[in-house]
Parts: sequence; C-alpha cells; structure tokens
Amino acid sequence: MTDLTRLTAAELADKIHTREVSSEEVTRAHLDRVAAVDDDVHAFLHVDADGALAAARAVDTTLDGGGAPVSPLAGVPLALKDVLTTRGLPTTCGSRTLENWLPPYDATVTRRLREAGVPVLGKTNMDEFAMGSSTENSAFGPTRNPWDRDRVPGGSGGGSSASLAAFEAPLAIGTDTGGSIRQPASVTGTVGVKPTYGGVSRYGLVAFSSSLDQAGPCARTVLDAALLHEVVGGHDPLDSTSVDTPVPPVVRAAREGAEGDLSGLTVGVVRELSGEGYQPGVLSSFEAAVDRLRSLGAEVVEVSCPHFTHGLSAYYLIAPSECSSNLARFDAMRYGLRVADDGEHGAEEVMSLSREAGFGAEVKRRIMLGTYALSSGYYDAYYGSAQKVRTLIARDFAAAYERVDVLVSPTTPTTAFRIGERVDDPMAMYLADLCTIPANLAGNAAMSVPSGLSDDDGLPVGLQIMAPALADDRLYRVGAAYETARGPVLDRIPELEGVASR
Repeated sequence: MTDLTRLTAAELADKIHTREVSSEEVTRAHLDRVAAVDDDVHAFLHVDADGALAAARAVDTTLDGGGAPVSPLAGVPLALKDVLTTRGLPTTCGSRTLENWLPPYDATVTRRLREAGVPVLGKTNMDEFAMGSSTENSAFGPTRNPWDRDRVPGGSGGGSSASLAAFEAPLAIGTDTGGSIRQPASVTGTVGVKPTYGGVSRYGLVAFSSSLDQAGPCARTVLDAALLHEVVGGHDPLDSTSVDTPVPPVVRAAREGAEGDLSGLTVGVVRELSGEGYQPGVLSSFEAAVDRLRSLGAEVVEVSCPHFTHGLSAYYLIAPSECSSNLARFDAMRYGLRVADDGEHGAEEVMSLSREAGFGAEVKRRIMLGTYALSSGYYDAYYGSAQKVRTLIARDFAAAYERVDVLVSPTTPTTAFRIGERVDDPMAMYLADLCTIPANLAGNAAMSVPSGLSDDDGLPVGLQIMAPALADDRLYRVGAAYETARGPVLDRIPELEGVASR
C-alpha cells in the first residue's frame, strides 16, 4: 500500500477528490506519523487530532454526496505556525507569556484554510514571537532537523519546515520577517515562499515587526506551495496593509515552469550575496544551480546591489524598534501570563515582573535594542537612518529589475548548524539571515527551493529566487523549472525510526 505521508499535496488532493482514498485516511496517516516521530523532532507544540479528523470527515461527506471539492486542496492536512490565531486552540508564539492562551478568533489565514476544507493538524514550534534563526528560542524546547537531529531546522519557523521534512505534514504555513520561511526551508530541503508584502493577510498574525511580517506557504514541492499560496492569498479588508489586487497566477506559473523552459528569461546573480564567509559547499551548490538555470534557456548576468551589505544592520534596528512597540501589549493586565498578582504589588510592578518571567533572553534583547533606537535623541541616528538604508535597498532592487526578471542567491550562507552552537553568539545567529533580509526590507517576493546537498556535510542547501512586488508568479515559474531539472532531494533524507543522528 502507498505510504500516504510520502505523497505530495497535489497527489493527495487528486486521490481524495477522485475518492481513491478519503481525507480521513490521509489525515489519520499523518497524525500517526506525528505520534511516531514527533517526540524526536518536536515540530509541534499542539496537535489537534479531533479537530483535524472532524474537518477531514466534513470533506469526505461532501465528496461522497457528489459535491465538488471546495478548493484544490480540500481534504489535504496542514501544519500551522503557532503565531497565527486559532479560535479555541492554543496560540503561544513559542512564549511563556501566552502559554495556554485560547484566542477568541481565527486569523484570516486560518479562516481561509478552514473554508478551503484543509484539516489543521496542529500548531508548530517556533522561536519566541518569531525572533530567531534556529527555533532554539522557543520557551518549549528546540525543534530538531530531521536530516540530523543534532542540528537546528532553522528559524523562526523551524517547526513548520521540520514537519515537512519529517513527513508529518504535506503542507505548512510559516511567517517571514527576515527569512523565517526561507531559511528553515533551505536547511531542511523544503520549499518556502515569502509572498509580496501585503499579498497574504496579517490579520490575526501576532505581530513582531508590522512593516516586515508576512505569512506564506511551506511545502515539499513548488506546485504544492503554489496551490497553498492561492488558498491563503488575496485581499483582506481586515488588514490595512493588504494589497487590493488579485493573487498572481502562481499555480499556472508552476505548471508551466515544470515543463522546463526558461527561454527569454533573464536571471541576475547578486554579487553582494556570495563569496567570503559562505560555506564552500553552499557556494558550489549555488554555482551548479546557476549553471542549471542557464541550461534551461535563461540568460544569466551578474547584478550589483551595493546597499544589500547594509541590510542586516538596518534590519536589526527596524525590526527591534517595531517589536518593542508591538510587544508592549503583553502587559499582564488583559490576558497572558501574570505573576505577583497577590494584592501586595502595584500594577506597574506586576507588569514588570510578568514580562521578566514571560519573555526569553532574545525577546528581551530585541525589546531593549528597539526601545533604545526609538528613544529621544537617538531616533534619527538609528531608526531614521535604518529607514533611509531600507529605501536605498528598495532602489537597488528596482534598478536590478530593470535589467533582469528575477534575482538569485544562496538562501543562507551555511547549512544547518548544531544545536547550541550559536546561542551565545547573537551576531553569528543573525548572519543566518544575511541573504534573506533584503527582500523583506523592500517588500518583494522571494522563494527558497532545494538546490541539493552540500559537498561539505551532506546537508540541504537552498537556492533563493527573488522577484518584484506582485510578480510572485515568476518565482514559481523559475522554481518549478529548476526543481524539475534538479530532481528530488528529500528522497535522500535519513529515515527517522531506528537511525542514529549523524
């Protein structure tokens, strides 16, 4: 019998909609897989077996009655990052501050998934409030990379990417503020897409940095990501930053790209996003990927984006500044963790003690950095200057896209590092997002697609593809063409059961 957990989302949808299998069978197979391996991987913070099976049965009932599927992904289960609100299910953001919080409403992404008949298997682990590059900052323990359980799965959305690589879910949702979808995808051999800013609603996404946060699809294939993108994307009047335009034709682009012809397309290699400081195996994989794009008919040229080198510095002023403002709402007064509530402490002291107990070290670091950057006498020197750099980076992108259709780079400078290796070195941790941050600062679309395994350590490497705002379909065309020519990567992952870590 076919192992349902090894099929793509598109294959599962076809089997469910033609009644070869039921959604309940597919969902139960993935829940069984979670039960078998997640003690080792720790991709999930909360599993909602009853809710997922109920949603699956509802799809089956409709199809058995002769009804049409409500969406192309109806009946295909999914793992949801625990930063998107789910009515009646915990939403913790990986923090003790929100431990056991049950939101009274669904995020728009959550609602669209439910309306599309997608069973939500549960909520995935993440760096606390999406602040981190390794999922080690979760208050509930780290997630482990299924390729090597001594290594990180990336962050902040390591739980979503690990659930895919461990075959616990065929689809997942992540969020990307500085690379939190793409960097985990790179180090787990999966596909991750940061849509154009405003292309997927942020309503119900617990805010870290409001001008940067973007929810997006995570999958094992480019087509699966495209199918999910079309389900969750589109205008939302509840989000004032939502773009009021149709979702780009990403599924059509993925299907056309899979035919393998990139003739007439110009690819720009970003000079500033490779070279010194990059792992040799990452660079060799990237060079091979560029050669493959050329062999598919694309014209390849080198492009300089000189201000990209300042992206990391600008990001770590803008994002913490917005974080210090957004996280002020967690004051122990209305909901969330409250300590010292004994009648002997005043409100301000309860707030202070609760935030001290509820926030982890990285969150505190960023709140303090952001508060300082916004303080009187320093605002213009730090936050204001960072915003000017952001404008220069956007202009670099605009100039580049006058010459090329897409830009490419490695997704991250190294393969997955060992758990604990960078926890005491914040700068080394931050460098994991060196290549991904510019697209967030400019609001452009970007994707990470597996480019194979590194010669250095046999671990996954990602190819980053970037496209102009609202041209997300270009990502899918190029990504699908490259994926088809490259061949599968996840078929070489070590089996979890009974296999020791490398």
